[in-house]
Amino acid sequence: MICLCASILAGHTDTQTNKPKAEVWWSLKPVVRSALPEGTESNPIDRFINAEIKTRKLKAVGPAEKLTLLRRVHLDLIGIPPTPAEQDAFLANKSADAYEKVVDRLLAEEQHAVRFARHWLDVLRYADADERMTAAPGIHLWRDWVINALHDDVPYDQFVQLQLTGRRANERTQMSATGYRSRKEPRPGDQFALGLLARGTGENPQELAINAVDTVSTAFMGMTVGCAKCHDHMYDPITQTNYYSMKALFDPLVLRKITLASAADLLANGKAMAEAEKKRAPLEKAVNDFAAPFKTKLYEERVLMLPPEAQAIIRKPEKQRTVEEQKVADDYFPILRIDGDKLTESMPVEARKQYQELQRQLNAGGAATTGRQAPALPLFYGVEVDRLREQEKSYILTSGDPLRPEKEHEVKPGWPFATEEPDFREGRIEAFADWLTAPENPLFARVAVNRMWQWHFGEGLLKNTSDFGVFGGAPSHPALLDWLASEFVRDGFSMKQIHRLMVTSDVYKRASEAGTEFAENQNLDPGNTALWRFRLRRLEAEPIWDSIHSAVGDLDLKVGGPSFDPTAGGDGNRRRNESAGNGGTSSKRRGVYMTRGYSPSREVTPNFLQTFDVDDGRAPCPLRTQTVTAPQALFLMNSPDIDKASVELADRLKKETKGDLPSAVDLAYRLALARPPSASEKTSALAYLENDAARLNRLSWLLFNLDELIYVR
Repeated sequence: MICLCASILAGHTDTQTNKPKAEVWWSLKPVVRSALPEGTESNPIDRFINAEIKTRKLKAVGPAEKLTLLRRVHLDLIGIPPTPAEQDAFLANKSADAYEKVVDRLLAEEQHAVRFARHWLDVLRYADADERMTAAPGIHLWRDWVINALHDDVPYDQFVQLQLTGRRANERTQMSATGYRSRKEPRPGDQFALGLLARGTGENPQELAINAVDTVSTAFMGMTVGCAKCHDHMYDPITQTNYYSMKALFDPLVLRKITLASAADLLANGKAMAEAEKKRAPLEKAVNDFAAPFKTKLYEERVLMLPPEAQAIIRKPEKQRTVEEQKVADDYFPILRIDGDKLTESMPVEARKQYQELQRQLNAGGAATTGRQAPALPLFYGVEVDRLREQEKSYILTSGDPLRPEKEHEVKPGWPFATEEPDFREGRIEAFADWLTAPENPLFARVAVNRMWQWHFGEGLLKNTSDFGVFGGAPSHPALLDWLASEFVRDGFSMKQIHRLMVTSDVYKRASEAGTEFAENQNLDPGNTALWRFRLRRLEAEPIWDSIHSAVGDLDLKVGGPSFDPTAGGDGNRRRNESAGNGGTSSKRRGVYMTRGYSPSREVTPNFLQTFDVDDGRAPCPLRTQTVTAPQALFLMNSPDIDKASVELADRLKKETKGDLPSAVDLAYRLALARPPSASEKTSALAYLENDAARLNRLSWLLFNLDELIYVR
């Protein structure tokens, strides 16, 4: 294990002056388990927060009402509001641990993993489609792996190890009875964890390494290493050499195409392909023979345009080229490639007509004589080490451009803050992953618990959750942050244990509303940094979608499978999912499964997600924007989806209350807002209905347009 603490305590040296820099930044110092402040509170979080409140002469608000708290924790832990039956059960349970039992039940549900996978996938920049992502087919299997890992409470250190290496740290190699050590096959399904790295691939292989550095450093180290891509970091002790040394860890990686099919499917596919190739062969030969002289002439003209040294390499047989020469040849491939339109342009008119007729026969006749199409096979793209690329040198890239390496500035694989020569016997990334996830790494646990705190309380103890450097500032409660980090390590990196600790605290259970008696608090702590009340928060897009369909009663809770496009309609989604091997599904699935991504030629991310501030996955998103805009109100007011949901909720109310309007009003509030109406609300609602059940759809529409629906208080 590489020791991080020694270099951190020793400080850093300015690369230009060779003089010691200022005192080591707080986040790079070892985590020290803070002593608990004095107090009678059973939850340590309350001890730390209440001590701060007392020191600052503030007064904490009381606990939230039971149903307010129940809705809060439901939307927080699973992203779905409590049903009327769950509301009744919680109100009826008078035991001292009633709330804790709710928390334990929610954490055990698979839907908890669905909810928190979306948080992590924002940070890890998941997208279903991206113009620069080769690995789009099957990328949803990475998302599904994250969901399964969170449901199984895979320890956080292994959760990260698996996404970087595809293996658990203690399952990389195996020893035979004869003393032969070999790489151990990963557990079934763990290969899908490598979607994190495969997601970063584009046309240039170096994009994988660049995207890996940017994503991994912010997500798991909480350091903006990417800022050193073009020059030494302006604030943190990270040099440009550090950046490209870290990139060198990932440089040997290439995509690995994995076919996901049974033996029978593979045999059938191979037989169909052989059949098709056999019948197409004569037509393809005729097309290629006709085009050959024109292609040779055009290719030779392009070769003659290259520098003499490049021409010599191109003309050399591929097997006789060195690794460096092959790289030069590959770099010139786009210039020498003969595209179809350029080929036809080089032909005389009559020859062009003959060539186009041969192509028409190939496309039409070849397809017609195939007999049957080869069955489509599901795919997933992982990554693997290319042994040839592993032998190549890595360099600093001028202005971050992969095509302009600085050959005079070679870098060796490594990473910021490493003190010893890394031991790469098990692999470059394996060595880095061991250092990263080590319990003594002061960044690893701090960054993780701070993210979880943000997801529960709306803001991290360190506000900039992906920047633990100088520009990120200092935490509001440093002793609490370090205590949580040490507790996280002590609990074996169990994420569910930390979630439970946070949401069972009195701090979490406080009301968000503060009356006039707390006016002095507003003056002393207007930003509520001391957490004397719960922060009012707007829901993200996905739980808004889920809340609406939960109220209607048609929310599809199936876990896993390809994403859906809500604008395509149910039948379109059913056909799309059938072709993806997922069977038929509707557009009523949870919002986490809604397609998202980017393309310059079409809208990938649906307007609903964009309206409620969902990023498209091109960059890591540590914290979603929380805007309050007119388009959000217009969507809830005018969207056909909301109109349809209003009618469906009204139908449900009529059916379940048998037309009794007072009961229908009660049920409407409990389904939409997870609480019964107040006396005045019920009176107003009944007056609005005018004893006409047909008006229930408009009442439903009104409830879907209340601020209370999209806010957690």
